[in-house]
Amino acid sequence: MSVFEAMASNGAHEQVVFCEDRRAGLRAIIAIHDTTLGPALGGLRMWPYKSEAEALRDVLRLARGMTYKAAAAGLNLGGGKAVIIGDPRTDKSEALFRVFGRFVESLNGRYITAEDVGTSVHDMEYIFMETKYVTGVAPAHGGSGDPSPVTAFGVFQGMKAAMKTAFGSESFQGKHVAVQGLGNVGRHLIDSLVKAGARITVTDIDEEKCEKARRDFGAAVVAPDAIYDVACDVFSPNALGAVINDTTLPRLKCKVLCGGANNQLAEERHGMALREKGILYAPDFVVNAGGLINVYVEMEGYVRDRALRMAEGIYNTTERVINISREQGVTTAEAADRFAEERIERIGNVKRGFFGGI
Repeated sequence: MSVFEAMASNGAHEQVVFCEDRRAGLRAIIAIHDTTLGPALGGLRMWPYKSEAEALRDVLRLARGMTYKAAAAGLNLGGGKAVIIGDPRTDKSEALFRVFGRFVESLNGRYITAEDVGTSVHDMEYIFMETKYVTGVAPAHGGSGDPSPVTAFGVFQGMKAAMKTAFGSESFQGKHVAVQGLGNVGRHLIDSLVKAGARITVTDIDEEKCEKARRDFGAAVVAPDAIYDVACDVFSPNALGAVINDTTLPRLKCKVLCGGANNQLAEERHGMALREKGILYAPDFVVNAGGLINVYVEMEGYVRDRALRMAEGIYNTTERVINISREQGVTTAEAADRFAEERIERIGNVKRGFFGGI
């Protein structure tokens, strides 16, 4: 498949930029999906992709997801994403991120970057040396720092809304939540769950993180693959995407699926399969928008309380998507897409036309 074919098959992207600097060891791809609502904002992921084709597929898929996430969250942003091909444990350097920052600067604000899987606030500071089009930098530089607490807060709000539909109550007392992934979002999420009275089972490829969850929260720990077999009320994916697939879906024993991971469904048809299995899916790009909301507030002058207040609205958005699903007889995944697409079209119409002078 050619690059243009890949762009079209993943939702008609506006622009894809391939970035290379051999001296810095940089091989990166920036994808801009849609800028109808505003500049494309999306994190920078660093991952040891097996091939350039795999990296391209991932960045296109993630960029499209950011368009829908921003639209559903009511933000004046478009969708974009960037990936660096490399191992975040061994391949990071100041030069690598500063060169990447220069590529971002060359786009003149069409794309704004932020941290993501494999990158950190510290990495954003290097990028910040070369471009102003970066968010999530440290508070010392006027930024908001790590957005993951607000992401987790938003996931918790979406989970409460889904619980209310599935169980008739948003209370976590006596409920069992299986959490996959104990990165920044997962860690903050289980803190909220335990405080709300939930019993938790966790897993992560990092055994130290699992042991810490056991010590700090009394969590039960299972092996990574065993998490799909845990009988629970809520299954919460907070690691990488495509975890709901033909192999894992038949094993799920939950009533609600809600987590912070992006692109949880391997294919669109898995949304229908979840519905047929009686599992209420809270669409990932709806419930995990808290981090995006956080960096959006940073762009306007960061106020923590405003970011949390806006992220609290994820509860109402999740309820609205569930209601659209019921009213229109579609899956919640389809309902979330329609909700986002309607806003893009509506605001796109508002922005058409020239009303100024020359």
